[in-house]
Amino acid sequence: MFLEFLESRSKPFIAICGIALTALLGVADYLTGFELSFAVFYLFPVALVVWFGGRSAAIILSIAGTITWQGANRLAGEQFSNPLVPFWNASTRLVFFLVVVLLITRLKKSLGHEIELARTDFLTGAANPRAFYESAEMEINRSRRYGHPFTVAYFDADNFKTVNDQFGHQVGSQLLVRVVEIVKQNLRITDVIARIGGDEFALLLPETGAEQASTVVHKLQERLRSEMRSSGWPVTFSIGALTCVDPPHTVDEMIKLADGLMYEVKKDGKNAIRHEVLKAELVRERVRQI
Repeated sequence: MFLEFLESRSKPFIAICGIALTALLGVADYLTGFELSFAVFYLFPVALVVWFGGRSAAIILSIAGTITWQGANRLAGEQFSNPLVPFWNASTRLVFFLVVVLLITRLKKSLGHEIELARTDFLTGAANPRAFYESAEMEINRSRRYGHPFTVAYFDADNFKTVNDQFGHQVGSQLLVRVVEIVKQNLRITDVIARIGGDEFALLLPETGAEQASTVVHKLQERLRSEMRSSGWPVTFSIGALTCVDPPHTVDEMIKLADGLMYEVKKDGKNAIRHEVLKAELVRERVRQI
């Protein structure tokens, strides 16, 4: 709960919290006297700021924490045999703080990379099924709360097996990568393209009504077909699109409907779009029919 709260706060807020904690540690350092060292505790606000506020703010706080620690001890009456000793002590603690900042920064970057890999299709760079399900679940909840429509579309590459057979699997992989690149170039940053498996893909278009969704899906199909023709690949695309005016109960229910629309296109000859607008009651009726 505490970590979620910090994740939702702005960087200036995190920086202010770090400064406040450092000041409190300085006061505690002064009140307890120079014989009790609080140096290690200054790492807590530094670690807090570097993780939630960024490296630059943490570097500044490291310098501030070093000065605060040094000043509190001097005010408490700490004496040195040589006037250079306090500067040496402050320098070593600052270096220690900065090393910690560097290590935490790299740790967070590595962790973020691992999380991204766990949500990304290794071949195309599209979202994987797990990430798509999570995004779809969030959109269903948002639609249920605010009443905004959204659209999900399923599509696959018609005759993809022919490309693998005629040109080889490497070319087939290049085709899939190119499909994702084209889709990403023609979608908003909030939209999601996911590779569900093989040559099947799913699109999630948040806050997108029927008219806007129809324009987007037809535009994507034409762009994709144009790329296939220019590359000499005998591939077209069958698309099933579902605009949810009222959110379905589950992601599985929604995917089942969109997938069913796509297969209706394939049974009718492929290379087309089937788009339906359904409210919650009709969605449940369609699910029972599939």
